[in-house]
Amino acid sequence: MAQETIILTGDRPTGPLHLGHYVGSLLNRVQHQADTAQYIMIADMQAMTDNFDNPQKVRDNVTEVTLDYLAVGIDPNKSTIFIQSMIPQIAELTIFYLNLVTISRLKRNPTVKTEIKQKGYGEDLPAGFLMYPVHQAADITVVRANLVPVGEDQLPMLEQTNEIVRSFNRIYKTDILREVTWSKSVTPRLPGTDGKAKMGKSLGNAIFLSDPADVVAKKVMSMYTDPDHVRVEDPGKIEGNTVFTYLDIFAPDKQAVEEMKAHYQRGGLGDVKVKKYLIEVLNTLLEPMRVRRAEFAKDKSYINAVLKEGTEKTLAVAQQTMTMVKKATSLNYW
Repeated sequence: MAQETIILTGDRPTGPLHLGHYVGSLLNRVQHQADTAQYIMIADMQAMTDNFDNPQKVRDNVTEVTLDYLAVGIDPNKSTIFIQSMIPQIAELTIFYLNLVTISRLKRNPTVKTEIKQKGYGEDLPAGFLMYPVHQAADITVVRANLVPVGEDQLPMLEQTNEIVRSFNRIYKTDILREVTWSKSVTPRLPGTDGKAKMGKSLGNAIFLSDPADVVAKKVMSMYTDPDHVRVEDPGKIEGNTVFTYLDIFAPDKQAVEEMKAHYQRGGLGDVKVKKYLIEVLNTLLEPMRVRRAEFAKDKSYINAVLKEGTEKTLAVAQQTMTMVKKATSLNYW
């Protein structure tokens, strides 16, 4: 009989979620929850790897991220939302797994190498940051997930998870841990408003799901377009033009976008008019989310209840997993 598909996704609570999260994962989560067992983790422990000196920021953003989840349509009756740090079995599994991977292998992980370079770590590299792939393997396997939707830059992390799973099952002659498959978003990575390849909270180039309409307008008006499109009558370039990239993804009227592209390329269409159309598109998309978010924000006790119930449900599954792991490793003393 085929095993149930269990999905694990999550976000680090270092700030509110933005449009890149929305197209990259949140839409998929809303669609998956209808017919799949889905766990959504708020990765507060992983957020501490580079926010260890500001734990209050992480704690506060647990609520903010949960509000974003509810605002986009994630239903806690269908999806299990849990707080990573409240599942001690994740840390316990991480210790088991650290014996199955070498320091040199962790340093060769392409995702880890890239992030180490981005953050400028040298000899001051925190051990917790280096072991991030091992911790992630524990996140996935503690709920026995077998599907993780990710961006392409995260594939090396999941490959390392499968290496750990295979090593554990081989060494302890068991099959209790499940290898994971992944699905990539059909939407390309959303660039930042400055035209850079990635939208990010810390890069100052993000449009957040909770941004008011006037803030969205201000950010769109500052967006990178075609630097050579100086006058309205000049022909403009579509390639690398962030405004048209966003319209391709978010505008429901694809024909109108294609007509604007043609007009822009032959000249006679100014950046301001195109940006005003994008402002209308984005605010139409975000306004229902803002309304729902504001309603949920009025009742913090409900937010706490959602997190507590989801965490308790996850804890029960995690305890079952650890019981099997300890039996396989002969550490079940009584």
